[in-house]
Amino acid sequence: MDRHKPAHKPLRDDVLWAQLHALHVIAQLGSFTKAAQRLGLSKAAVSQRIAELERAMGQTLVARTTRSTRLSDAGRRLVEETEASFAHINRSLNEARDAVGQPRGLLRVSAPVALGRQHIAPALLAFFAAYPDIRIELDLSDRLVPLAQEGFDMAVRHTSTPPDTHVAFKLCASRTLLVASPSYLARAGQPQHPAALGEHACLAYLRPGAALWFFERAGKAPERLRIPVQGPLRAGNSEVLRDAALAGLGLALLPDFSAAAALASGALVEVLAPWRPVGVFGDSIYAVHPWSSSTPRPQKLLIEHLKRSFATGF
Repeated sequence: MDRHKPAHKPLRDDVLWAQLHALHVIAQLGSFTKAAQRLGLSKAAVSQRIAELERAMGQTLVARTTRSTRLSDAGRRLVEETEASFAHINRSLNEARDAVGQPRGLLRVSAPVALGRQHIAPALLAFFAAYPDIRIELDLSDRLVPLAQEGFDMAVRHTSTPPDTHVAFKLCASRTLLVASPSYLARAGQPQHPAALGEHACLAYLRPGAALWFFERAGKAPERLRIPVQGPLRAGNSEVLRDAALAGLGLALLPDFSAAAALASGALVEVLAPWRPVGVFGDSIYAVHPWSSSTPRPQKLLIEHLKRSFATGF
């Protein structure tokens, strides 16, 4: 046997493209497990691709421990130097795929729980009827999910300021409403001014500063009031607060999409309508996705569908 023969035959550059793509996905998601899920491979197969790339490059590209996965300095440099090329390839593939045939593919979408359950999920039925080859994974969470890191293609966000690192499409405006059940108001009385809320049971959204509610009233001399409130319940989900208000537990600040059905039926009524609550929920609903110079056609179609679905309000 020739002792000078290399143990591994060098891989051609074009064979390393899949390995380099795997490195990009690991850089984006920070995990071999998540990268394997994104690529549709086993974790072992992804590890093998990275090992092959490291042998070809002659250096460690991914530093792995039992607790974390991070790129080495060499790995980061390689990703940074090839990122624009991969983005260009991805954009070209999307444009070529979008130009012909029925739109298809998987969209991973993150959305708030209440908005997703009450309005997005029902709207998807007509979307699937129109585009049967598009599949959607809808993850409902009230936390702000890091899209690229967790492998989401887009998110629906209830906010006043969409992140400037993402591409944002406004779907519709949204209002925050102060509501209560008729039974609560019959028992505790109807507040005539925000200052009276200190004497009421107030159901607050669980967040920093939950004990303070802010109200504005437009006019020749605009007013803004800061009202300390207290009550038996704080919760990080608007459906929980809505149900507590329906049960007569107190007054609640709710986004319009959570309160709409109960207001329409008369089970809840709006309180202090001349005053506008501010600072609790966003004033718009956006679809956002990580920055890129173009939006893939399946995402465009879903965004346009949601915009039409929300056009008449909640």
